[in-house]
Amino acid sequence: MAKPDISTNNSYINREISWLQFNARVLQEAEDESVPLIERLRFLGIFSNNLDEFFKVRYATVKRIVEAGKGGKSELGGIKAKELLEIITQIVIKQQSESVEILKNIDKKLKEENIYIIDETQIDDEQSEFIKQYFFKIVSPALVTIILNDLVVLPNLKDTAAYLAVRMLMSGDTKQFALIEIPKSVDRFVELPKKGDKNYIIMVDDVLRYCLGDIFNIFEYKAISAHMIKITRDGELDFESDLSKSFIEKISDSVKHRKIGEAVRFVYDKTIHGETLRYFMSKMGIDDTDSIIPGGRYHNKRDYMGFPSLGRTDLLYDKIEALPVKGLSMQDSIFNAISEKDYLVHAPYQTFSYIVKFLREAALDPKVKTIKITIYRLAEISHVASSLINAAVNGKTVTVSIELRARFDEQANIDYAQQMKEEGINLIFGVTGLKVHSKMCVVEREEGKKLKRYGFISTGNFNESTAKIYTDYTLFTSNKRILKDVNQVFNFFETNYRVYRYKHLLVSPHFTKSSVFKLMDSEIRNVKEGREGLIRLKMNSISSYPMIDKLYEASRAGVKIQMIVRGICCLIPGIKGMSENIEVISVVDKFLEHSRVYVFGNNGDAKVYISSADWMTRNIENRVEVSCPIYDEDIKKEIIDTFNISWNDNVKARILNDSQENQYLVNDKPKLRSQFAIYDYYLNKLEN
Repeated sequence: MAKPDISTNNSYINREISWLQFNARVLQEAEDESVPLIERLRFLGIFSNNLDEFFKVRYATVKRIVEAGKGGKSELGGIKAKELLEIITQIVIKQQSESVEILKNIDKKLKEENIYIIDETQIDDEQSEFIKQYFFKIVSPALVTIILNDLVVLPNLKDTAAYLAVRMLMSGDTKQFALIEIPKSVDRFVELPKKGDKNYIIMVDDVLRYCLGDIFNIFEYKAISAHMIKITRDGELDFESDLSKSFIEKISDSVKHRKIGEAVRFVYDKTIHGETLRYFMSKMGIDDTDSIIPGGRYHNKRDYMGFPSLGRTDLLYDKIEALPVKGLSMQDSIFNAISEKDYLVHAPYQTFSYIVKFLREAALDPKVKTIKITIYRLAEISHVASSLINAAVNGKTVTVSIELRARFDEQANIDYAQQMKEEGINLIFGVTGLKVHSKMCVVEREEGKKLKRYGFISTGNFNESTAKIYTDYTLFTSNKRILKDVNQVFNFFETNYRVYRYKHLLVSPHFTKSSVFKLMDSEIRNVKEGREGLIRLKMNSISSYPMIDKLYEASRAGVKIQMIVRGICCLIPGIKGMSENIEVISVVDKFLEHSRVYVFGNNGDAKVYISSADWMTRNIENRVEVSCPIYDEDIKKEIIDTFNISWNDNVKARILNDSQENQYLVNDKPKLRSQFAIYDYYLNKLEN
């Protein structure tokens, strides 16, 4: 297979293709034999889940450009939309093929650990009895089976489900087709009775294949076969213009409509009978603008994220105990501590519980009068939300800016928004034309005759579930200069026809780009005046061409630039005359790198920011984002220290360059795995 050209021109990597190369790094984790075996399966699930979301959003967007009859070169950085769809499909077919081979290798390794994933052809008599009982008691009641003919319209297939396409060869060689939806209410992996020290697992797909005779026992067929198919639909929300509907109703209706969006990808078992494939593609209206991908026997590999542990802790990463922060206590007042100095919490190395503790204390403290917070993605069971509701019940004035358009998390936010509304919380549903992606909270507390502000600003969502696996910084502060600016952002939510000025925070969409450009210009000026120029950045993605061009300008001026970018990187480092002073690495490991950090050398007195914003057009121009300066020297040092640890990773760091081949960073230095080393860094801080 010819290698696709991944650059749009001499200056940038195409965004969609760069994202696929990020997902290739996730696939590398599934392939890496140093990763615990069951974790490798789970990375395979993450790879698949990522790919599903990519097709729902990015592929669907490019497909819409094609269907609108546009070339799309200006929107896509130099590649025609139709050509890009073909390149994407080519890359994905290759990655899917690699994932099948990786799964085969993992399956072989599992057997060496006495874990056997069997199919319907390997079932013995004892297992047969268990499976039949399991099918009739658990699976059959949840089953949706559709018998198809020319008069039956194929229902809209769900993009969250997998299906078995069934072909029955009848007497007279006529064909009867049917469709079985694999029920989501049933675990994908069925644990069979152990035999000695041997574990046996069968996928529910194969339980269905084994029981086809029971499902279709009213048909007199000569032969029957079942092969998996899967569809992915456009995941963008379409908002109705009905003025009588509330914003919550419109979002809720759009989430429901997403389930029947346009198909953008069709994956099928490559061993399927050609006649069956043609029949279903015709029925489903699959055309040449859809990505049609031959796959293996099993789809919806995202379910591997929930592969059972079987009690085999030796095949999993060791669980870490989230560490406390010296000076903060779950027993004592967090407000008293913050009134004395700033504190930084770095999850998941340090416990997220301090955020919940802060909100619970605010909810109960009679001196607290108001609470204002932004919410982007809530956990399904959210202590953050319950604390805010508790505060409202206790008579506090609570304002919540909740983003109902946080992609694929809309439903949880809608449900909690309804609860908050019922308890009298003042809800703000973003700003017209902008998503609110900033992560911040400010509390006003009556002390004497004055109101004093306390708050926190974070790089991550206030979500208890993701805080266990996402790396994020949260700054707790009572700094009145910073919190005055935070309060101004909330004023902007209420009166967004006004553009507010901020003395300390960098706030999108009005000031982030211009403020960062000034900071870069200062580094350029330092170089021109014979001093060192240094920019160090950590973020999820960079795709904004103006931001990239400014980094190129700084590089040409001689500013040294070090970047840690987890995901999309449209910037091409190391090109003479353009970016030779820029180095970029990507760290993909046990935890999801999610924190955003900007460091500007400032002639030896570094300026450090934590931020909610990646350097993408949407973050800079179309969202409310906040970057917060770090004024506490100890915290500033801590952020730079942990940046240095990540920068020196030579186990899980990949080099990002023009080839986008995800080569591991290899050098002669002692092995350093940054996520493990950062945990040790915080452990040592506690002990010392």
